Amino acid sequence: MGKKKEKDGKALFEQYYSAIYADRWEGLKEAMLKESEPVLLSDSLAQPYYMDRASIIAANALPVQEENDVLDMCAAPGGKTLSIALRLKGTGSLVSNDRSPARRQRLKKVIETCLPEEYRQNISISGHDSTKWGLYEKDRYDCILLDAPCSSERHVLQDESELAKWSTNRPKVLALTQFAMLAAALDAVKVGGYILYSTCSINPEEDSMVIEKLFRKRNDRFEIIKTDLESDPSFTGYGNILLPDTSDGAGPLYFCLIRRTK
Repeated sequence: MGKKKEKDGKALFEQYYSAIYADRWEGLKEAMLKESEPVLLSDSLAQPYYMDRASIIAANALPVQEENDVLDMCAAPGGKTLSIALRLKGTGSLVSNDRSPARRQRLKKVIETCLPEEYRQNISISGHDSTKWGLYEKDRYDCILLDAPCSSERHVLQDESELAKWSTNRPKVLALTQFAMLAAALDAVKVGGYILYSTCSINPEEDSMVIEKLFRKRNDRFEIIKTDLESDPSFTGYGNILLPDTSDGAGPLYFCLIRRTK
């Protein structure tokens, strides 16, 4: 039974993504099966921290400025929080949130070991449910980073146990949570403030289709801010995407910058 389930998971995954990417799928899959080469986030850190190059590009798309109040809704393991903190330079405030106690401990360690002390004083760590954030803090933040939980297909491909239990229902369930988080972020950000929505998924249902849903539900409250940052040349949806077969192994990483208008 276990072997049959493993075969079914692999077969479903292959069928699902080959239908999306067609002739490109084999090359993209091969690129995702290779180990990525992380790069140093910044030489301003107390200890080095290495990230996927695509994650650094995405984090830098959020226009954080000194004195801003910033929320990192799904902050662990902490790389993007470090990127935000380096730009705040100890000013304003930064709430770094993650629901998982274990991931929060990892996040806390990253902050304490990698950031200079003067850059840590304005950071608080929380464990709230991001889908409900807008119920309790409205119009609060200048910038919000939502690096949402996602299918993380590169990880799935490299982990036989994860691949074995994959199902077509997984992206659908994740997309519902992603939209709930994004809708909550839209309530929590100030008018004129920015939200960066990102995932490490290659699935349009978890990427630009989440933004499309926000347009359908709240199309009079925000606008998309186009960036001139690196993106896959074939991508035609909302935002940007970096895929490892065309980005020298970086990614996958999807990101879209939006601004609340009213």
